Amino acid sequence: MDYFFDPNRLPSLLVPFVTLSYPVDPPVNPDSFPNSSYYDIGYLDACVIVTLIAIMAVLRDAARVLLLEPFANWKLTRDWRRRQASKSGSSTPELKANVNNPVSINPNGKVNGPVTTIGSAEKLLADRPAENSREARRIRHAVVRFAEQGWQAIYYLVQWSLGVYIHYHLPSNLWAGYPHVPLAGIVKMYYLMQISLYVHAVLLLNAEAPRKDHWQMMTHHAVTIILLVASYTYNFTRVGCLIVVLMDWCDIFLPLAKMLRYLSYQTACDVVFVSWMFSWFITRHVLFCKVIASAYWDVPNQLEFGWWPERGYWLTKEVHKVFVSLLVLLETIQSIWSYLIFKVAYRVLKGEGADDSRSDDEG
Repeated sequence: MDYFFDPNRLPSLLVPFVTLSYPVDPPVNPDSFPNSSYYDIGYLDACVIVTLIAIMAVLRDAARVLLLEPFANWKLTRDWRRRQASKSGSSTPELKANVNNPVSINPNGKVNGPVTTIGSAEKLLADRPAENSREARRIRHAVVRFAEQGWQAIYYLVQWSLGVYIHYHLPSNLWAGYPHVPLAGIVKMYYLMQISLYVHAVLLLNAEAPRKDHWQMMTHHAVTIILLVASYTYNFTRVGCLIVVLMDWCDIFLPLAKMLRYLSYQTACDVVFVSWMFSWFITRHVLFCKVIASAYWDVPNQLEFGWWPERGYWLTKEVHKVFVSLLVLLETIQSIWSYLIFKVAYRVLKGEGADDSRSDDEG
C-alpha cells in the first residue's frame, strides 16, 4: 500500500495529480499555520483540480446511490403504504379470509382463495405504487431531488467547517502582508477544493435537465470561478477564504430545506427556509457588502499599487477595479435572487408553504 502514497514511487506524470505542487521552505515568521508545509502556486495546480473533480463525482454518486436515494425511497414508499392503509380503514393492509378456505399467495403474487377486503386485495398486497403510476413518478422525482440536495448539504457543511477553521487561524486583517504567498498546505488545498467545486457544479448544471434559473446559475458560477482563480493567481487568498466561508454558510440551509420538503415535512421545511432566508440576508448582503467596501476603500489605503512579479505583487489600479467590479457583479446576481426569495417568503406568510423558485423546478 505504501506504493500508492509515496510520490517518489509514482510515475512522474501522475505526481502533480495526487500531490500539491511547488513545495517551498516555510516563511521565517509565518503569520498562520507555523507547523504546516508551504507551497507556491503554478499551472500544475490544475492537475490537482482535475483529481478533486473526479473524487467529487465519485463521492457524489456513492452518497447518492448508497445512502441518500435508498433512504428517501424507503421513507416515501413507507409513507405511501401508510396512506393506502389509512384509506382502507386499517392501520396495516390485511386480508380477511374464510376460515375453512384460507388465503394463500401463488408464485405470481396473485391471491388464492375467497377474499373479503375493503378494496382490492392485490392493491393492498402491493408494497409500492404501480411502476408507471403518477405516485411512482412523484416518488422517483422526489428521491432523485432529495439525493441531489443531500449531497450539497453534506459537502457544504464539510467545506464550511474547514473554511471556518482556516479563517480562524488566519490574520484578521484581510490585506496586511500582501502578497499572501507562499500558502500553507491546508489553505492551498482548501482553495483548490473550492475551485473544483464550482467547476464540477458547472459540469452538472449542463449535464442535468435545464431549470428555470439556468443562466443565472451559470453566470453566478462563472463569476465565482473567475474570482477564485484570479484571487488565487494574484495572491489575494485571505479575502477569498472569507468570501467562500460566507457563501457556504447559506448553502447548508437551502438544500436541507429542500430535503425536508421532498420528505413532506413542510413545517420543518418552512422553519429551515426562514432560517436560511435570514442567514442569506446577513451573509450575502450585510457581511459580503462589508467585504466589498473593504476591498474598495481599505486596499488603496493599506497597500501600494504596483506590479512586481518577482515578489508575486500584482496589485495595480486596473487589477483593483476589476476585482471590485466582479464582487459587485456577484452581489447584483445575489440581489436578483433575493427578490425571488422575498416572493417565496410572502407565500410562506400567506400559508402556502416554502417553495424555492430559483432552481428547483425544471424549465
